[in-house]
Amino acid sequence: METTGSTIKSIFQSNTARLIMVMVLILVLLIPLSFVQSLINERANRKKEVIEEVSQKYGERVYFYGPIIKVPYKTVSESLQVNEITKVPTTVRTMETNYAYFFPDELKGTGNVQTKPLHRSIYNVSVYSAKLNFSGEFSTLDFSSENVSPENIQWNKASILIKTSNLKSIKNAVKINFNNSNYTFEPIRTSETNESIYEGLETQPIDLSAFATTAKKFTFEIEYDGSQQLMFIPIGKTTQISMQSNWADPSFTGYFLPDDKTKKITKKGFEATWNMSHINRAFGQQYFTTLPNLDSYSFGVNFVVPVDEYQKSERASKYGFLVIGLTFLIFYLIQTMSKINIHIFQYSMIGLALVMFYTLLISITEHSSFSLAYIIAGFSVIALIGWYSVSVLASKKFPMFIIASLTALYSFIFVIIQLENYALLVGSIGLFIILGLVMYFSKKIDWNN
Repeated sequence: METTGSTIKSIFQSNTARLIMVMVLILVLLIPLSFVQSLINERANRKKEVIEEVSQKYGERVYFYGPIIKVPYKTVSESLQVNEITKVPTTVRTMETNYAYFFPDELKGTGNVQTKPLHRSIYNVSVYSAKLNFSGEFSTLDFSSENVSPENIQWNKASILIKTSNLKSIKNAVKINFNNSNYTFEPIRTSETNESIYEGLETQPIDLSAFATTAKKFTFEIEYDGSQQLMFIPIGKTTQISMQSNWADPSFTGYFLPDDKTKKITKKGFEATWNMSHINRAFGQQYFTTLPNLDSYSFGVNFVVPVDEYQKSERASKYGFLVIGLTFLIFYLIQTMSKINIHIFQYSMIGLALVMFYTLLISITEHSSFSLAYIIAGFSVIALIGWYSVSVLASKKFPMFIIASLTALYSFIFVIIQLENYALLVGSIGLFIILGLVMYFSKKIDWNN
């Protein structure tokens, strides 16, 4: 019986058995690590809800598509109807009103966008106030492609139309100076087809009888309170949009990007100019019956942080398996090479301390910056494990090595998180070096014991 007991004890004290138990513990610690990742996602979703709530109250994304001249015209259609009693066919003529839409030949716009943070609970939401000025010119309004009789064109009932979102956050009355006359826009909600519904602004009727074949200049301005995004449609035959803002992290998005020669981004904000011609996009300058959906040609700026604090915390947590595995491997190598006995309970305490790093990180980040939170959480966990390893390893030489190793590991992960384009490259090189070091130190271990 004693021989059998000694055999069983020697098996459990072998290097292989200890390694298996450590690996099983690593897998078990993935459970609390997954709970931490769920907590990060939950807090991130809460932040998104707060952003959406504040945006709805202050002002949402702004989408601008205009100005467009809208001219009603009548079309005559004929249909043949047969009298059911007399069987005599008769021709029925129906008069229907349709609309023609004309885009400007020249469209110039300037925008001054000032952002500011709004505080809600522990969250900051970035919103903006945008002052937009537009000018341009319409050329001849031509109906020849539709073969519409001149007497059926209702020039005296023309209007100017703007398709836009976020009507509730327009700050002042919107007026347009058109051919040296001022007209005021009114809000509309139009359903052109069963599937096409848009909100926008439209002027009262404008008599274009004397101006249909001449150039028509316009200027107007509009002010928005918005958030997250500002987008335009380049409907001018030539379109130029210039924008300046105090936002230091612009994300230029959409079908067109600003000219590199005019783009300037500093810590105080950015300046950008878009220049587009009708040959750069596949749509015309006039449409009949319905306005096309040109969302796919929109361009503008996202006023959002590209990688926020929760995304960084989530990326850090994805390296949790690596941190726990390498830390346990260091303790295991020390245990095997120095013949110091480390109990599985002590491994568990060290593992839980490593998991606590991520709860500290996310909780401190919500009240400070990610970098400061990372330093505080990392220092706390490394100090705790260093203090604990002094009693576990009964010396100061090995704990100092562990502290140095954890400091290097956490620093390495912090650098990877900050990188965007080179994260995979740096991470792969770092892991290759770590693997080489593990292979070097593990070759001295007698795995037969």
